[in-house]
Amino acid sequence: MKHRRIPRRRAAAAGAGIAALVVAGVTFQTANASEPSTDPAPKTLSVAAAGNLASDLGQELGADAAGTYYDARARTLVVNVLDEAAARTVRAAGASARLVEHSLAELKSARTTLKDDATVPGTSWVTDPTTNKVVVTADRTVSDAEWAKLGKVVDGLGGVAELRRTKGEFKPFIAGGDAITGSGGRCSLGFNVVKGGQPYFLTAGHCTAAISAWSDSSGKQIGTNEVSSFPDNDYGLVKYTAEVDHPSAVDLYNGSTQTISGAAEATVGMKVTRSGSTTQVHNGTVTGLDATVNYGNGDIVNGLIQTDVCAEPGDSGGALFSGDKAIGLTSGGSGDCTSGGQTFFQPVSEALSATGAQIG
Repeated sequence: MKHRRIPRRRAAAAGAGIAALVVAGVTFQTANASEPSTDPAPKTLSVAAAGNLASDLGQELGADAAGTYYDARARTLVVNVLDEAAARTVRAAGASARLVEHSLAELKSARTTLKDDATVPGTSWVTDPTTNKVVVTADRTVSDAEWAKLGKVVDGLGGVAELRRTKGEFKPFIAGGDAITGSGGRCSLGFNVVKGGQPYFLTAGHCTAAISAWSDSSGKQIGTNEVSSFPDNDYGLVKYTAEVDHPSAVDLYNGSTQTISGAAEATVGMKVTRSGSTTQVHNGTVTGLDATVNYGNGDIVNGLIQTDVCAEPGDSGGALFSGDKAIGLTSGGSGDCTSGGQTFFQPVSEALSATGAQIG
């Protein structure tokens, strides 16, 4: 692939930032290594606090910010910036500054090009703040000709994007079986919610697009669809029609549950847990935001959370959470819980806003 040349000034700054990381770990030093740094050390932050700081810095820096992610090991927020002035602002706020080449505008432009010229079934793309690139992934169903087409488009974007191949197949996770069922299909309940004082639950939109009435694992009908959004989005709101318990909690499949007190936005680097009716409970990390997935059947879903948590058919609609906060609804992905793979999630915050429901 072709690579854009970094302007001399920015290349020098980026090189200094990398050298500082090698020497000092989580702190950045001045260009003169013989002088002690006057920059404050990054603050130790929870994921929630890091998300709030990222939002504040994003507003303050504007176009000088180029993405953020949470360093779970160091418990610090890393902010990508384009120049040293922005880096000083980031450090003063208590985050780690990382000088990068590509602006958010460049990354957004690359995604627009991919949408216009490379919408191929079996592909996904996501902005990866850890590499400062748009990562394009093709699954095993993408033909040699389609792979060549993707390569040509990605090459034309220069160093802003890179192309990868996955052994799995991108598909929505739905199957026949257990949990919430209807019309011969099975999905997983995501989160119990309240709307207008009445009980509802959220699940995946590709589930509610195919099934209108839902039963529990015993075969008792418990609800009917009220809202269904798929493709583009992937959420569905189901109204309870039977008197059943509907606690604000997620099944941990070990005899206990995780209470859910509200919803939160995902952050790259966030540790998350998924619960689903096929593979039960698995842990992992958020690896990207605002992902676009071109499922093999031609359905395109945008704005998804990308993770390395495994999932399988029947886990669709299941809960993605971090501590007591609801994060996402299982949409689909590649791989399984033996070989691993990528899994994508509909953000819960968007589903709540669109349906007028609340965690409760």
